[in-house]
Amino acid sequence: MARRAAPANSVPSFAPQIQPRRATHDPDESAFSRFFREQIWAPEKLSGNISIVTGVGMFIGGIVAVRTWGDLMIPA
Repeated sequence: MARRAAPANSVPSFAPQIQPRRATHDPDESAFSRFFREQIWAPEKLSGNISIVTGVGMFIGGIVAVRTWGDLMIPA
């Protein structure tokens, strides 16, 4: 069976199409808001940030549960 060649200027179908980022530099933007834009709300980092928030929430929830119902966890 003969294999057909890919069209000219084509990329492999498994490679993600990377769009060039446009400059989003605002001279009036503070360092705090730039940090949030680049590290917290960036789409490529959002899944990791959600994992961190979930872990911290479970940790705090465990502390609250033990402080609230801790006496029920000790055998009498």
